[in-house]
Amino acid sequence: MTSEQAPGPRDIAVVAFAQTDHRRSTQESSEVEMLMPVLHDVLAQTGLRTADIGFTCSGSSDYLAGRAFSFTLALDGVGAWPPISESHVEMDGAWALYEAWTKLLTGDADTALVYSYGKCSPGSVRDVLTRQLDPYYVAPLWPDAIALAALQAQALIDAGHTDEPALAAVGARSRSDATANPHAQLTGPVPQGDYVVRPLRTGDCPPIGDGAAAVILAAGERARQLCERPAWIRGIDHRVEAHGLGVRDLTDSTSTRLAAENAGAFERPVDTAELHAPFSSQEVILRRALRLDDSVRVNPSGGALAANPVMAAGLIRIGEAAARIHRGACDRALAHATSGPCLQQNLVAVLEGDPR
Repeated sequence: MTSEQAPGPRDIAVVAFAQTDHRRSTQESSEVEMLMPVLHDVLAQTGLRTADIGFTCSGSSDYLAGRAFSFTLALDGVGAWPPISESHVEMDGAWALYEAWTKLLTGDADTALVYSYGKCSPGSVRDVLTRQLDPYYVAPLWPDAIALAALQAQALIDAGHTDEPALAAVGARSRSDATANPHAQLTGPVPQGDYVVRPLRTGDCPPIGDGAAAVILAAGERARQLCERPAWIRGIDHRVEAHGLGVRDLTDSTSTRLAAENAGAFERPVDTAELHAPFSSQEVILRRALRLDDSVRVNPSGGALAANPVMAAGLIRIGEAAARIHRGACDRALAHATSGPCLQQNLVAVLEGDPR
């Protein structure tokens, strides 16, 4: 009597990516109106219709919108009738992509639409982000995202891992690279400016803006039918640090390193890395955690320092990495997404194109 070998996991790829032109404010447009052109674009790239999508997953935040279950309104842009298989995460869209990836692994669907969006312009995003802090000991003090990032940056400087000129160079390089990105909010020589919270200056911090992004995933041969050169997800993993800022080393990112190990990032070198580093100091930390040397092209899109729509910036990192594989600009890329204060939660994906 012979036993059959169990089939291996399905090969899943990003086959299309679209995003908005990121702007300081889209006050004249609702979330649905901002999102719909992106959804039309990403579907048009593959020739698919909404009815052809096996699973849909979105990422957004009710806190930004200021109302409960705000994501249900965005479904008007997708089209939820006839009924669709749909889910939502109160996270950056990178985590929605992770859920869609697991769905496709089960074989319940062959294609998935993932989208995310964020409008930061209506209110104070610095204040909104305090709501993710420990509600008993930290949140009542109202330390905003920039103050906490400055605390992390100062710890990095005190440890001898960087200095203010080095941080300024990160911001300058990012905005310079963004000149080739038509969707970026900030491009070119942006002055470092005054201190926002010492040691972080304006140029070390992300712009506040509105934006949306979407990707389509497909499995196996379906991916090759929809895309000339699919960006295969060879590994993806996410990990979380302790919630308490005082019980972890702010100069390191253990969760990023662990996620990268589980995603297979260290098995072979990558040629490109899209890092979700909203602050220049966080790129320094991520480069060390991910073992990226000067041979790796980091954030050729300009990264989050050029455009940082909250809840979409992490998905954009995956999409930008995939798009470079689609057009043959790279062969093996690493994409990273973060959420929470001081790089609390981190996701790492490794993407590869077929040999040329």
